[in-house]
Amino acid sequence: MNYIGSKLKLSSWIKDEIIHKINDNLSNKVFCDIFAGTGIIGRTFKKDVKQVISNDLEYFSYILNRNYIQNSTPLNNKDEFIQELNNLPLINSGFIYQNYCLQGRKYFTDFNCQKIDTIRIKIEEWKEKNIIDEDLYFFLLASLIESADKVANTASVYGSFLKHFKKSASQNLVLKGAEFIQDYKKHAVFNEDSNQLIKKINGDILYLDPPYNQRQYGANYHLLNTIAKYQPFTPKGKTGLPKYNRSTFSQKNNVLNSFEELIKNAKFQYIFLSYNNEGLLAHKEIQNIMEKYGKYELKTKKYQRFKANKNRTYKQSSTLEFLHILEKY
Repeated sequence: MNYIGSKLKLSSWIKDEIIHKINDNLSNKVFCDIFAGTGIIGRTFKKDVKQVISNDLEYFSYILNRNYIQNSTPLNNKDEFIQELNNLPLINSGFIYQNYCLQGRKYFTDFNCQKIDTIRIKIEEWKEKNIIDEDLYFFLLASLIESADKVANTASVYGSFLKHFKKSASQNLVLKGAEFIQDYKKHAVFNEDSNQLIKKINGDILYLDPPYNQRQYGANYHLLNTIAKYQPFTPKGKTGLPKYNRSTFSQKNNVLNSFEELIKNAKFQYIFLSYNNEGLLAHKEIQNIMEKYGKYELKTKKYQRFKANKNRTYKQSSTLEFLHILEKY
């Protein structure tokens, strides 16, 4: 799925740099991705390390990672459940249809709104009746989130919808299984504030990929959170916003203190921070904080910027990605 800050294109470079720095067998290492997003980096390391700890403040991200990271053994009859969900008769009384179609919010076609509701309600019903276990529950929810995102009528983020349905959004939603790596290990996934979680965990490698700017992910992906939680509320404004989480890493007045607190409390030997040259924190600010707690290094890579809107004019077509490295004393 399209995601602001996704490290899909940078994952190989990041992994190579981490392996080069650690210079040791990863199979006995605990790796933590504490701003996991869609879980690309955690997935990249899942087969190689002893355990992945994954976390994100957004609930839809938690669901994705609960499937992609924590699920690690085969799920019985998952394809049969996917098929049954695809063949359900549609309802028109669900929350998404009532609030994001009938109200003129063109995030999805009428058909797709109804199908999202139908599938989401059935998944919850199966869970309540113990027809499915937690692993299968999160697999099905992750499948719905990713399948819905493919037919969303947006420019990649949900801060607004397009006036007219684009080609991909006009397609009927087909639920496809969100496959995961089967490695038979015990991984852990959390849905907490990173600065609170860091006080409760420890490991070997901590990977940080916090928000770079003042765009709040809770607003940009609010509809995926709404599908994930599926709890009634009164949508606000033209885009139907709920109340949403506000990360201190997206607040100019708070980001420096939040960053230092995270580094200070991290019980990990190696810390790797992904950040770019357009972030709220200046390169020197990051370096000064990291050097307080150990040996600091910097790696850089030029890459194509994320474009939520292809028609928007950007000052530069590429940005410079920094990988700040700290080996704690």
